[in-house]
Amino acid sequence: MSDADKQIKKVILDDGEVKPDGEKLQKVLARIGLGSRRKLEESIKAGEITVNGSMAKLGDRVVAGDKIKFKGRPVANDEKLENRVIVYHKPVGEVCSRKDPEGRATVFDGLPRLKSGRWVSVGRLDYNTSGLLLLTTDGELANALMHPSSRVEREYLVRVMGRVDEAMLQRLKSGVDLDDGPARFTDIQEGGSDSEGINRFFYVVLSEGRNREVRRLWESQGVTVSRLKRVRYGEVFIPSKLKKGQWMELKPRDAEVVYTMAQLAPKPIYRPTKKVAEKRERQASKSGKHPGRRTKKVNL
Repeated sequence: MSDADKQIKKVILDDGEVKPDGEKLQKVLARIGLGSRRKLEESIKAGEITVNGSMAKLGDRVVAGDKIKFKGRPVANDEKLENRVIVYHKPVGEVCSRKDPEGRATVFDGLPRLKSGRWVSVGRLDYNTSGLLLLTTDGELANALMHPSSRVEREYLVRVMGRVDEAMLQRLKSGVDLDDGPARFTDIQEGGSDSEGINRFFYVVLSEGRNREVRRLWESQGVTVSRLKRVRYGEVFIPSKLKKGQWMELKPRDAEVVYTMAQLAPKPIYRPTKKVAEKRERQASKSGKHPGRRTKKVNL
């Protein structure tokens, strides 16, 4: 046996520990952000994943350096992944897709570059919706936050055009039937009105993330949503000083809150060196994207 054969392969783990027998393939790919473990198990069954040139099968374990391909594309598997979580203030006019066939700007365009892994968005905001968007390099965290069982609250500030009365608000809280099933707001709070009284503002809360659900709920009552902004995701509020198009990286203590929201054990969070942090600040100031202070105050 050659010296190379005698070497023990090491697995990339979040806490820096190693195991000679590797980790389950679907767990590694989920952490990279290629889908949930269940979806990846389906991809393995469908023959969409290979390891070292051979078709993968359920139960396969991989280690750092194994050559993995997902749907024919190589998957980076040779560096320790850094667990990172950022808050992004999405402006109207950006899509949450990684690439847009129409050539529109995406939320990924201005994010910090990664040495390994990729950014995964926690849910989506449509083209005409602004506000808080969480992104992470931990695909397992993203999938857990988006899973219906997590019941993580999403709060929005909405501007409504049309007549709104108390009976309508009660219907929206009790539940109405949409095309994809019953839906409701778990809470509605008055947010004031404009100077002419044509538009009224409301803070509304959902505990699920179905497509365009806020807009469809209001439209079911015959009124129009003229502006929509997400201001909270679970325990994370959008910082008032974080301008549209800017991002802020969460510190370990705040990232722990996000893991707790997802009902996961907190993982070690990337901590840049002082030199890297200073360089990032300089780059951020030039690009207009920089960290902001966390606060619960929100302005539309």
